[in-house]
Amino acid sequence: MKKILGTSLLLFGMAAFGQSKEDSVQFRKISTEILNNGKGYTELRELTKNIGHRLSGSEAYEKSVKWAEQKLRDAGADKVWLQEVMIPVWERGKESLNIQTPNGKWKTLKMLSLGNSEGTGGKDVSGEIIMVKSMEEYDRLPPEKVKDKIVFFNYPFSQSFVETFKAYGDASKYRTTAAALTAKKGGKFAIVRSLSSAFDDVPHTGAMRYEDKVSKIPAVAIGSTTADELEALLKSQKVNAKLNSNCGMKGEKLSHSVIGEITGKKDQSVIVVGGHLDSWDVGEGAHDDGAGIVQSIEVLRTFKKLGIQNNHTIRVVCFANEENGVKGGIQYGKTVKEKNEKHLFAIESDAGGFAPRGIALDMDYAKRNQIKSWSNLFLPYGVYNFEERFSGTDLYPLHDMGIPAAELMPDSQRYFDIHHTEEDTFEKVNRRELLLGATALTQIIYMIDKNW
Repeated sequence: MKKILGTSLLLFGMAAFGQSKEDSVQFRKISTEILNNGKGYTELRELTKNIGHRLSGSEAYEKSVKWAEQKLRDAGADKVWLQEVMIPVWERGKESLNIQTPNGKWKTLKMLSLGNSEGTGGKDVSGEIIMVKSMEEYDRLPPEKVKDKIVFFNYPFSQSFVETFKAYGDASKYRTTAAALTAKKGGKFAIVRSLSSAFDDVPHTGAMRYEDKVSKIPAVAIGSTTADELEALLKSQKVNAKLNSNCGMKGEKLSHSVIGEITGKKDQSVIVVGGHLDSWDVGEGAHDDGAGIVQSIEVLRTFKKLGIQNNHTIRVVCFANEENGVKGGIQYGKTVKEKNEKHLFAIESDAGGFAPRGIALDMDYAKRNQIKSWSNLFLPYGVYNFEERFSGTDLYPLHDMGIPAAELMPDSQRYFDIHHTEEDTFEKVNRRELLLGATALTQIIYMIDKNW
């Protein structure tokens, strides 16, 4: 009797929060289908090996647009279209950074110019390096100490945070502002310690920004090992550096985000799942964000393959230009507003293709609690964290319009070892982890579609 009563209460509680035994069965069907028949891993191999890295404005990015358009059709989308986006074009070109050794010879350092940085116009720019370990230390330097110098911002990625995205957020201000800060005090260029959780010599690129009415000087990144060696050298002697780079902005061009959907059977209110199709111009853009693209396409394919009759329109968006402009996300939000399209929910996968551990929820209290009440359905799949409050970068325009937004949260411990580097390749992605991420995305969209 107690067992029967307990079961009844459990089922009542599940029903009260919009879930049932049927949902648990559907979760299992979704998982079984994707883990056995999912195409995301093979499609990621195609994207990374046949096309490679996909910087906005590049020929490779335009190839990826055609690729994504075809994959959405193959997955069973009712409609597929390209959304026009004006994107900034940045090119890296040839670049080198050298330091002068005590015997007067020049030693080449591994480096990468930061994204959107201006270069030296192919000319050598040289000067003495001064090092600071924090923003506060730099703020205390008088302009005369910085003028005509090269500033080395040697702020390490904190190992104290268990959640590595918090360490990334803590250190990212050095990458984004180093050039502008250096220019304000008359420095020649900035060197930044890479935002890396690894102890290696791999430089990490990533976006930086300039300020109006401030000179646009170069900014470059070096790996952790080189940063430590340079620090040790600076403690014992004066060090000169020489930079030669051809990078810079090349105006704007017309490009596209790629969109596909399956129409809702009840209404055409939209549920969005997506990632960004572009990547930096190093590595293969596998985790960032080829993984999110193929996982999102997998959601649509799974709904079609299992014959799930979606109430609302489920739309996959492969956003353009997330890395150095977010123009795809901005244009998508603008179009939604212009067309007065009703959106119920949007989720992005842009944190790597590692095993899913949670879903961050950027929405009001009531909707957060409703989704959190479904957590027991996700636990068998290793997804347990629904406490964080943020959403994908491309979704900020939607969130600002009041649309509930979210982001898939994979295990983050390895992500910043390879983020924005030549190491972000297909070989770093595990098939099962990638497909489990697609499973979690499909499951949350199934629940949203059923209950909202």
